[in-house]
Amino acid sequence: MSLRTAPNLPDEGLPIGFQPSPPAADTRELHRLYRALDRAERPFLGFPGHLGQVVAELAPLLSMFVDQPSGSYSPTVLDTGTGDYEKAVLTYFAALAGASPEEAHGYVAASPREALLHGLVMARRSLPESSVYVSEQAHFDVVRACELLGMNTVLVNALPDSTMDPDDLRLQTRMRRGAGALVVATCGTPLHGAIDNVAELRAAATMSGPVAVHVDASAGGLAAAHSDQVPPWSLAHGAHSITMSGHGLLGMPVPAGISLVRREQDPPTTLGIQIPDRLVVGSRSGLSALLLWTRLRSLGRAGVAAMVARCQDTAGYAIEQLEAAGASPERFPGSLAVTFDRPSNWVVDKWRLECFGHLARISTTGPMTHTAVDELCADLSAARLGAVA
Repeated sequence: MSLRTAPNLPDEGLPIGFQPSPPAADTRELHRLYRALDRAERPFLGFPGHLGQVVAELAPLLSMFVDQPSGSYSPTVLDTGTGDYEKAVLTYFAALAGASPEEAHGYVAASPREALLHGLVMARRSLPESSVYVSEQAHFDVVRACELLGMNTVLVNALPDSTMDPDDLRLQTRMRRGAGALVVATCGTPLHGAIDNVAELRAAATMSGPVAVHVDASAGGLAAAHSDQVPPWSLAHGAHSITMSGHGLLGMPVPAGISLVRREQDPPTTLGIQIPDRLVVGSRSGLSALLLWTRLRSLGRAGVAAMVARCQDTAGYAIEQLEAAGASPERFPGSLAVTFDRPSNWVVDKWRLECFGHLARISTTGPMTHTAVDELCADLSAARLGAVA
């Protein structure tokens, strides 16, 4: 379509007009949007409500153009110098997942979904004919990724605590004996933050033949790595690959996913291609890796551990106060997710609560302090008495 035949769009408001718009006016519009999203004006209990504390330190990186034309470990003449930063981030996350750089490698993806796709692609290489066994409590992204990859998905029942039922997995794999099994375990289910027992699931699936276990730890990996209350969940416990996330708990201004795969799961192809060159995308941004490196360096391993402990303490406090408010709260051990009875609509709207049917959910990250818990519980008590804000 030529400029002469292009639709005659208005030059005012948000549409992109024929003539350039005044930069000052557009800046004012973006500032208006920022104020409208200001967390102080309307609380958001959890990600992404805690970005303000880190944006200033990360802002200079936004002036850089960082194009990664290949994988994390592939030398290239177009190297921007950011590869070592990405390797440092991967080494950190590999250690959290119970592996050394010699045991597992991967890359920083643009999102947890991209990292999940990469993990499933790598798992399928070792078991190309197997079905994928997914808990009914898994994130919908897992089922969506399997559909995109044309993989046969088998839903497995969940136990009352929202973890995958090993007995049902054993039954489902026995029905498809001999084909092998690709089991997707979850570390941090969307609603209850439940964590599947990787060792138990791997043992339960052996009736099918060879087993590969991928862990979707996008929601709960960072918390699980700093907790002694959780079941076996990581590469150290028998998983073959894992997806983790760097943006939610750390307060990143952009999504970031971590894909880690055991090197033994990635034998060379007949073409001699190694894992970095089998990424889901080709040219990719290196900004996420730089942002993660900057944020993690500013905290240090001790700072991340302290932040997780503080969030877990707040989750425990929320259970006590919500119980006192008569909201019937529940929490998986070590999780930052707390569910409770869905309150009146005005409370849901005021606090922008995530709701799933008759349940509401909060995540004790960022602005979810003891004070915020007290204020939320005061509104819950008021709603029970029929008050309206």
